[in-house]
Amino acid sequence: MEPQNVTSPVMEFVLLSFNHSLKIQQFLFTVFFTVYLMTWLGNITILITVITDFHLNTPMYFFLAYLAFTDITKSSVSTPILLSGLVSQHKTVPLKECILHMFFLHFVGGAQVFLLAVIAADQYVAIHKPLQYVTIMNCEVCLGLVAGSWAGGFIHSATQIALLLPLPYCGPNTLDNFHCDVPQVLKVVCIDTYLTELLMTSNGGLILTVILVFLLLSYAAILVKIRRQVAEGKHKALSTCVAQIMAISITFIPGIFIYAPPFKTFELDKVASIFFTVLVPVLNPWRYTEMTLRNTEMIKAIRRLVSRVL
Repeated sequence: MEPQNVTSPVMEFVLLSFNHSLKIQQFLFTVFFTVYLMTWLGNITILITVITDFHLNTPMYFFLAYLAFTDITKSSVSTPILLSGLVSQHKTVPLKECILHMFFLHFVGGAQVFLLAVIAADQYVAIHKPLQYVTIMNCEVCLGLVAGSWAGGFIHSATQIALLLPLPYCGPNTLDNFHCDVPQVLKVVCIDTYLTELLMTSNGGLILTVILVFLLLSYAAILVKIRRQVAEGKHKALSTCVAQIMAISITFIPGIFIYAPPFKTFELDKVASIFFTVLVPVLNPWRYTEMTLRNTEMIKAIRRLVSRVL
């Protein structure tokens, strides 16, 4: 399909996806389909285990279950589009469907970012206020923090879409990515988008950068606290912090690469998008599962779940 004339209003976009040989695309389809299945398997296992086992009725596992849910949702928003693009080299997407996809992508992605901040806050309270931890992180507070994460994601996404909707799109209508996203869509706008890009960078990239710095400082304070105190469970707390630092790093760094700088086209944009939307959801459960498997609670709970299933 040929790109539309620059003076014609764009009603649909063409996703270029991957321009490789048929064998390479078949290989990539197999790889990403396997990743998608592993994403569901790993996150569903965590989610069902936490829900069905009363031994895991703690704030850490409560937040871990919601993180698993956001990973499943985030992967399901983008991975099917990636797989579809590998089957058909050029995929046409109507403008309204493209806008809807971006809304859910940023809604779930924003909620996940805020949820990672909540997990860091939970860990901070557990280390610095161990005696008051149960009182501070009670059920109402945990539910409120999760609801706040989803509300933050909704506000972030709604702001992005509100800035995009009034803009005139005149082409060319090709997007050099496997899905619709803000940086590529802004390239087909007919007017100067400097102010819009500045607002979106502040709403997306700046928030990611500020939260990442805040999280790293929080975990640095936690690690200092762990090092200074010699108490039972020190190794477990240390491994938990390291796993969480790795989890937030693999989530935030690709997001900052995509959304923090002014929206220019880079060679690695597509790779960063794949890592951010497809690979992070499959990596998170393994990082957090490794963290929880170092104590016996989660592994015993998984064994009990398998026994019940069998």
